Amino acid sequence: MRRFILTGAPGAGKTALLRQLEVDGIGVVEEAVTDVIALEQARGVPEPWTDADFIDRIVTLQRQRRRLAAGLTQVHDRSAFCTEALAVFLGHAPSALLLQEIQELKRTGFYERQVFFVRLMGFIQPTAARRIALEDARRFEAVHERVYREHGFELVSVEPASVIDRAGLVRRCL
Repeated sequence: MRRFILTGAPGAGKTALLRQLEVDGIGVVEEAVTDVIALEQARGVPEPWTDADFIDRIVTLQRQRRRLAAGLTQVHDRSAFCTEALAVFLGHAPSALLLQEIQELKRTGFYERQVFFVRLMGFIQPTAARRIALEDARRFEAVHERVYREHGFELVSVEPASVIDRAGLVRRCL
């Protein structure tokens, strides 16, 4: 079984790319952050990323989704390594649960070493969950890249292009 990570800063176009890969017949695993934010906002918490247990809620949902994933080739929209980058970006110390998850992923070699790093398109489309300015997204992209490199991943840069062209690059690498 081969499991790849698709990552990048908010607003880079990961979701559109993931949908195209899914249409192309590739198994995909949804990200957790947006769903955690949406659920908490529906519960009346306007900025859940300020809560102390925000990171652990993401890790718990990511773990559940990755364990339920099926298919010989999978593309995971983000991972615990992204959650580490998010914790660093938000100024949260990585939790014990996050560190345990990262240790398990590395010990088992759960993901391929090759990570698809989707680069920012040069603009941000705000949503209820995505309230980040382009300059902040660029800083987050740099944190993301640094975290993945520190963990020894090889980044495959998915540069700005059409969804079809980006999906073609990913498919060729799979």
